[in-house]
Amino acid sequence: LEKAVSLAENNQANLTVASVIERISAGIGLPDGGPISTELQAAMASEREQKLQSLLEPHRNRVAIETRILKGTPFLEIIREVLRNGHDLVIKSPESQEWLNRIFGSNDMHLLRKCPCPVWIIRTGGAAQTYRSILAAVDVPVGYPAAELKKRHALSRKILEIAESLALSEFAELHIVHVWEAIGESTMRGAFARVPERQIIAYVEQVRREHAQALNVVIQEVEEKLGRDVLEYLKPKVHLVKGWARKEIPLLAKQLNTDLVIMGTVARTGIPGFIMGNTAETILNQIDCSVLAI
Repeated sequence: LEKAVSLAENNQANLTVASVIERISAGIGLPDGGPISTELQAAMASEREQKLQSLLEPHRNRVAIETRILKGTPFLEIIREVLRNGHDLVIKSPESQEWLNRIFGSNDMHLLRKCPCPVWIIRTGGAAQTYRSILAAVDVPVGYPAAELKKRHALSRKILEIAESLALSEFAELHIVHVWEAIGESTMRGAFARVPERQIIAYVEQVRREHAQALNVVIQEVEEKLGRDVLEYLKPKVHLVKGWARKEIPLLAKQLNTDLVIMGTVARTGIPGFIMGNTAETILNQIDCSVLAI
């Protein structure tokens, strides 16, 4: 809640705090929509509203806050609320999943994949109230059709702009990672390919340079927009990693003791981004920090 209030305060934004309660459905002796179920539903909503108002009272002198009591499946009702009112960002604490040894539950995964606006799932608990280390994972455009290149480039820029803005406000260390692979390298090294080693090395190095150049272009464009002084102050550390995103991003996040991972998702771009489907679940199920999905 403090993150949401601070963000709204710093950006002069409207803040809506929502809580989702279970919808009472028909049961034995409890007809759907009947007077008893209606009264119970109203009582549940009233009780939740009172708790919400009490929770928000200390923050009302900082920013105007609206409240919503939603009824139904959490991720569906949150998405409907976003669609109805055009919210720019959803901030949520993760579901309790300690018994599964992961911090993201089913509703979290549905939101990360399907919500039409960015989703920030903030891990609660622990001593740190501010972020010390932020990791921005970008997929720079190399080797895609022109239309897709443009979308990927725009997504990478947006990720970096948001990451740098948050790193400034949190006084955090910023890391930028791009994971790349030389497609066909394993085949070239196969027993039947008979490709000279020097040719394979030259090919891999060429691919690495292409990705490094594309990443540098995105970083320079963000620098021009935000100002050179911003990057000079942040001094972001760039990691160009060879391998698979689903393996290397969680590994790097753990090595850096990352507090927040910022990444792109297919749900909000309409393109087959590098974070999608099984790759997204693999990454999210391996990290234990907050996530902001753009």
